[in-house]
Amino acid sequence: MTEEKKKPEQSGSEKKGLGRRDFLQGLATVPVLGAFALALSRDLSYERKRKAQAFSHARKRTGDVKEVKIALLGAGAQGQVLMDACLKLPGVRFTAVCDIWTEYNQRRAARMLDKFGHRVNAYEDYRELLAEEKGLDGVLIATPDFWHAEQTVACLEAGLNVYCEKEMSNTLEGARKMVEAARRTGKLLQIGHQRRSNPRYLHCYEKLIRETGLLGRITSARGQWNRAVQEDLGWPQRYEIPESVLHKYGFNSMHQFRNWRWYRGLGGGPIVDLGSHQIDIFSWFLGANPAAVIANGGTDYYAKTTHEWHDTVMAVYEYETRDGIVRAAYQTLTTNSSEGYFENFLGDQGTLHISESAGRGGVYREPQAPQWDEWVRQGYLLAPEKAGQATRADAVLDVRETIAPDRHDIPVIFNDPYHMPHLENFFDAIRGEADLTCPAETGYETAVAVLKVNASIEAGRRLVFDPREFHI
Repeated sequence: MTEEKKKPEQSGSEKKGLGRRDFLQGLATVPVLGAFALALSRDLSYERKRKAQAFSHARKRTGDVKEVKIALLGAGAQGQVLMDACLKLPGVRFTAVCDIWTEYNQRRAARMLDKFGHRVNAYEDYRELLAEEKGLDGVLIATPDFWHAEQTVACLEAGLNVYCEKEMSNTLEGARKMVEAARRTGKLLQIGHQRRSNPRYLHCYEKLIRETGLLGRITSARGQWNRAVQEDLGWPQRYEIPESVLHKYGFNSMHQFRNWRWYRGLGGGPIVDLGSHQIDIFSWFLGANPAAVIANGGTDYYAKTTHEWHDTVMAVYEYETRDGIVRAAYQTLTTNSSEGYFENFLGDQGTLHISESAGRGGVYREPQAPQWDEWVRQGYLLAPEKAGQATRADAVLDVRETIAPDRHDIPVIFNDPYHMPHLENFFDAIRGEADLTCPAETGYETAVAVLKVNASIEAGRRLVFDPREFHI
């Protein structure tokens, strides 16, 4: 975010002094290596950042890192994911854990941390934790969405830095209070859109879109997160939370506590729980917030259950970018897992297919686009897969068809837990060694974009964004 503000002329697909189309056309008529060197010289800041990051990682492997003391609020499934990732990072010390399911989540987390040498105090109420714990540097919040705003504001005002899972809040009012509290206290607030710190996503954004403009003019985008049918979450009867405790923390029943994402007022349904990750990527890679959205959805499959949110959602966003209008289609299904989850960015020169899943991803060159040989030689892409090329070349095509493009792999291999780089960025920011990759303002912009989908479904029509909605 900071770098873009300093060098706005390099955002999106534009280059200072050399337009994207001029650059791509020039590849066909001038020595390509010279053109590449010219483009690369404009992005030395990225190379410096990469080298600094490598040095930082090497230093951490030696244990030469300042310790950060943290507490975990919410030790359920997502809290467990964050905890597992943190345990792989040097210089992170858990001192407290808080969860209202004291006999199950809280106890399990405390025992696990103890096995890794983290002696923690356990709490049911986060307010007691804030009153009792001294010397904390930060808090990880992985509680249900409707608790995010209250807990984040309280932690920030207690002088703590906060990593809050997405969705930032289930209401824009709550998200706004979080941004205001971060500004008022001067503390760090990282929102858990972890793709913003993922090395593969950073490489694709910095190198393939921002620097080289390999895709050409991006004209459309597409994303999805499909999941198979799943039973509602249950619980061991002997560990059931007392009704009085459930009511104290905003739940009507144990079923609601376990399946809060499906309940209005507690979560936002699958489009918020899953879709916000990928809609965030639309805005990031396109360099713009959406101008309008139209969405359709309903509780089509789970109509006879307690599910209150839509199990099927399909939405189309409109983005007004520097190169023109981009339409982005997104869907989330909870009744079929076909093709899992991914994001596609389609341009007149190529297509980027990317996913947080390590086994997915590739870049496809359109037949009329200049060759990408130099980008392959310089390590921006891997060489195209050769299997089947002869068959495709010899194939008889209908006049309406174009030959299937070759697939180039993304050269960045990333096999660590998905949340680890984002958490590492948060801890490095606490140490004063990095800027947050998803600060409060960025998380708020995504919340505005995502929550409007449910509003469009309820209104039954296309909704337009006022640009002022994205700013506080």
